[in-house]
Amino acid sequence: MNVLVVGSGGREHAIVTSVAKSPKVDKIYCAPGNAGIAALAQCVPIKAMEFDKLADFAKEHDVDLTIVGMDDPLVGGIVDAFEEKGLRVFGPRKNAAILEGSKAFSKDLMKKYGIPTAQYETFDDYNKALEYLETKAKFPIVLKADGLALGKGVLICENLEEAKAGAKQIMEDKKFGSAGNEMVIEQFLTGREVSVLSFVDGKTIKIMSSAQDHKRAKDGDQGLNTGGMGNFSPTPFYTPEVDKFCKEHIYQKTVDAMAAEGRPFKGVIFFGLMLTDDGPKVLEYNCRFGDPEAQVVLPRMKNDIIDVCEACIDGTLDQVDLQFEDNACVCVVLASDGYPVSYEKGFPIHGLENFEGKDGYYCFHAGTAFNDKGEIVTNGGRVLGITATGKTLQEARANAYRATEWVQFDNKYMRHDIGHAIDEFKG
Repeated sequence: MNVLVVGSGGREHAIVTSVAKSPKVDKIYCAPGNAGIAALAQCVPIKAMEFDKLADFAKEHDVDLTIVGMDDPLVGGIVDAFEEKGLRVFGPRKNAAILEGSKAFSKDLMKKYGIPTAQYETFDDYNKALEYLETKAKFPIVLKADGLALGKGVLICENLEEAKAGAKQIMEDKKFGSAGNEMVIEQFLTGREVSVLSFVDGKTIKIMSSAQDHKRAKDGDQGLNTGGMGNFSPTPFYTPEVDKFCKEHIYQKTVDAMAAEGRPFKGVIFFGLMLTDDGPKVLEYNCRFGDPEAQVVLPRMKNDIIDVCEACIDGTLDQVDLQFEDNACVCVVLASDGYPVSYEKGFPIHGLENFEGKDGYYCFHAGTAFNDKGEIVTNGGRVLGITATGKTLQEARANAYRATEWVQFDNKYMRHDIGHAIDEFKG
């Protein structure tokens, strides 16, 4: 088979790495890819939102399967564009990707079908949002830009002053662009946050292993929200009791709800869950593999990713026995100092060869490129996802942090407490 992966980050590097393990695959293309992906796939200089160019490329190069990693093209309708040209593509159609594309849609869906989530109100009028904040809101409170905002369109406000400033940022100043045309004001939930990825074929859902993200930029969960500074899988807080509850009240109900709305979902649903005192509740849905969740979940998957993707497309996921290794995986993101606000790029990266031939160690490239000399250099806020497996979470964490020392670049920054919650677990 010839396979095309769409995207350019650490998630796509993890997907390409899994695809490369499949005995069914002869040739891998990645558009646009990055310097690390280039070791496994032929990188193609077509942007993720150039649907016609991508589809034409897939036709011309006899691509048998396209896997879309990123949210923007999925929400924008890349799957529809490919299907119109008779191409096989893994991911939800535009009318199903709205599950991530509109927070107002997903909240209304949960309310209609009785899926546990935080109480909320939706506003498309700035003044009415202000009136609600001034008269009915209980603090702290959460403001969410309705549309896609690179995982950063969520503001937690401790008081009315912060909330009014946040509403202005989202709805008036358009800090997140058109994503802020509508805004969800949501009850602030407390508890442990966990992520669960799943494969879906329109009617059947198969759960991948759980994971736990670290969104804040600095140690101790301080600093600004980022796209994710590290991750671990599985999370011990996702207990058998939590799993049972979610299977009964969240997972299948979501798939059935989308089908009932005439929006059958095929691809990956990412469930962002908050484990509250009142039980698990859905914080958000994403319509694709998480980043860096994919980096810790896919290395643990026993199945051939091609088989699973094709079963989702063909509606035969019920015939797949989805299995994961009885081990653990930890990813520590090496970022550019200053991320997520401002940072320099273009620094040469040294030591990447240290990962070659080391079983259980991965260096997933998130923001890298080649310079004029052919050197691999930093090219983003999140640069590398240093990932390692181990028999236990503690062992995997120790392995990952050891591996962060193998690679160097100017401006290198990371959190030193990824997985710190593991030590708190007494379950």
